[in-house]
Amino acid sequence: MKVRESGMPEEVYWNAFFNPRCILEKLDCAESSRGLIEFGCGYGLFTLAAAQLAHGPVFALDIEEAMVSATAEKVRGEGLSNVLVERRDFIAEGSGLADACVDYAMLFNILHLDDPIGLLREAFRVLAPGGKVGIIHWRSDIETPRGPSLSIRPRPEDCRSWGEAAGFVFVRSEGLSCCPYHYGLILERPGSGEIGLCELGFPGSA
Repeated sequence: MKVRESGMPEEVYWNAFFNPRCILEKLDCAESSRGLIEFGCGYGLFTLAAAQLAHGPVFALDIEEAMVSATAEKVRGEGLSNVLVERRDFIAEGSGLADACVDYAMLFNILHLDDPIGLLREAFRVLAPGGKVGIIHWRSDIETPRGPSLSIRPRPEDCRSWGEAAGFVFVRSEGLSCCPYHYGLILERPGSGEIGLCELGFPGSA
């Protein structure tokens, strides 16, 4: 199931809007040591940065075959051995990961889908207690060169409310000075407990 208004522009144009390493550092991605999942990898801009920052495997998912191929090609070109890219309809079918088996989830420019709480619940399921979800989305308080229609564009308070409905606790907002058209949030799965084993086909993950 595709996210509404999810068409991607040309890659060079798209990449010009983001400083991926800066964004991921601000959103605590570098703290990931047991596994990271990216819901909607697109061209792989954030996938590569996450693989270089995080200390565990990176599971990058997208429904578009062209996006999966583009990201996988970049992963091979960079010689990254800790990334698995898979075509998957994670909205309709889930991520395919086991419960509580990663410690970070990326939800970037995706929560304008029809059922944001449903996707956040899937992120909650696969995150171990103490795991974090990083969110970015296009701002609606300024003019932006891209982004979904304002009528479906979530505000920071929407993302926080949806996350709390899915079971997360709010950690903090990030005003992403290195990415002025976007805002950022960090949410956390509360509690403590054992981390599971991921079983998406990543070598050595199970």
